[in-house]
Amino acid sequence: MAYEGPQIKLPGLTANADLSTKQYYYVKLVGAGLVDVCSAVTDIPIGVLQNNPVSGMPAEVCALGETKIVASAAIAAGAEIGTSANGRAAAYVPGTDTTKRITGQMVTATGAANGIGTAVINCINPARGA
Repeated sequence: MAYEGPQIKLPGLTANADLSTKQYYYVKLVGAGLVDVCSAVTDIPIGVLQNNPVSGMPAEVCALGETKIVASAAIAAGAEIGTSANGRAAAYVPGTDTTKRITGQMVTATGAANGIGTAVINCINPARGA
């Protein structure tokens, strides 16, 4: 079962679009204080969305800590993760996925696509998977 722990959240962010169905997805900065769901594997996530705002409403974003996260496929506990092309977590391998940002590690496994697991994330200074 997925759970959450201590988090550092970023204040002052607003949803750039309707994100009401994107809770626990990776989001990126798209303008001054505006976030939207990551849409490419090379996007740089600013964090994981914690609420479900519509366009123009405050977006609660976890940049560092333990969070629930939606997976793009089954992901094992311990796997290193980053964003998929649709903002869900995807497993990446350092040294292989060098154009992608590794922003965390799964704490609990997910069984399939759209499963929710627990991850420890750090989007403050995400490194490439080199």
